[in-house]
Amino acid sequence: MPALVLLGAQWGDEGKGKATDLLGGSVDYVVRYQGGNNAGHTVVVGDQKYALHLLPSGILSPGCTPVIGNGVVVDPSVLLSELSGLNERGVDTSKLLISGNAHIITPYNVTVDKVTERFLGKRKIGTTGRGIGPTYADKINRVGIRVQDLYDESILQQKVEAALDVKNQILTKLYNRRAIAVEQVVEELLGYAEQIKPYVADTVLVLNQALEDNKVVLFEGGQGTLLDIDHGTYPFVTSSNPTAGGACTGAGVGPTKISRVIGILKAYTTRVGAGPFPTELFDEDGEALRRIGGERGVTTGRDRRCGWFDAVIARYATRVNGLTDFFLTKLDVLTGWEQIPVCVAYEIDGQRVDELPYSQSDFHHAKPVYEMLPGWSEDISKAKTFADLPKNAQSYVKALEEMSGAPISAIGVGPGRDETIEINSFI
Repeated sequence: MPALVLLGAQWGDEGKGKATDLLGGSVDYVVRYQGGNNAGHTVVVGDQKYALHLLPSGILSPGCTPVIGNGVVVDPSVLLSELSGLNERGVDTSKLLISGNAHIITPYNVTVDKVTERFLGKRKIGTTGRGIGPTYADKINRVGIRVQDLYDESILQQKVEAALDVKNQILTKLYNRRAIAVEQVVEELLGYAEQIKPYVADTVLVLNQALEDNKVVLFEGGQGTLLDIDHGTYPFVTSSNPTAGGACTGAGVGPTKISRVIGILKAYTTRVGAGPFPTELFDEDGEALRRIGGERGVTTGRDRRCGWFDAVIARYATRVNGLTDFFLTKLDVLTGWEQIPVCVAYEIDGQRVDELPYSQSDFHHAKPVYEMLPGWSEDISKAKTFADLPKNAQSYVKALEEMSGAPISAIGVGPGRDETIEINSFI
């Protein structure tokens, strides 16, 4: 049975939650392998809409075991709030597993994140201010707090003291903020321990045993390829690896276990936060995409920047992830345009460039080279097969597939769980 990776092939917000939920009924485990509550998935089930920030989307699929892997950073208050909200709506959350090696977002991580971003001023990154970056920094600096540390008060006390030795110096002397008390942090973190304990497990062992038993495991990335700390539009990126390689380190499975890598592509392009965006629109078309597509961040509440589809980015995502398939979402949003521009290359300093430039400076100066494709006016939300789509919509999908370098195996024609055309089965 396959182990699948499902990830964003643009700057995030592509509709991964819908894709994960579509597969959730066919898989045994759904695993978040990186990021934290800076990611957001919207899943529509019937007339119910669910906004998930930290929990894997598979938590909404009966019979599926949702897993938060070791590569995720966990804010305990957000976790418990999400669980409580789902329980109140009748969703069974009892099967959730959380890696004991996942790192905890502490109150001081959130404080450092916010004051640092304000201090940067016009040079700010566009962080969500939820402590994600500082928590990953603590992890790399080997002063992080892990979930398992909540169950050894002595170790927890020592680690918080070590972390705050430096951070309080920075907060008081550089940012003119009040020092944070060690005892206050320890007390707050210990208060979460018993509530989280039923979910804590050796998830690396669980997942590898599941794969050995021929269970189907889906690894779900947050954010998107162009926000990857190594392969994204640095420094305007997240602090982890949403790309396919991140699934191996963030969940503790070897690369030979992965059989399929599915990239989620929006039929146009969006991003949240600062950074270069070659196809960004500042006109009525951009506003129309934002309005019709409901382009507002699930986690941040910020309006998303909108632009036309960028095939250069799609090809890049195919390359760095080893994509085997695409899931194209929000095709219905493009209904009504007579012609739809698609970015097929960039112009940089008067030269045509067909692939994503490795130089940040070049990418900042990239201007889109567009190819115009004919649009359609028919409502496509009721389409059940590819043949049900208008001819021009079919041509648009085929053109994107050819430009992007991997087959489009599913198409979203509306926000609902059942508003999806499946061309090739993922399992």
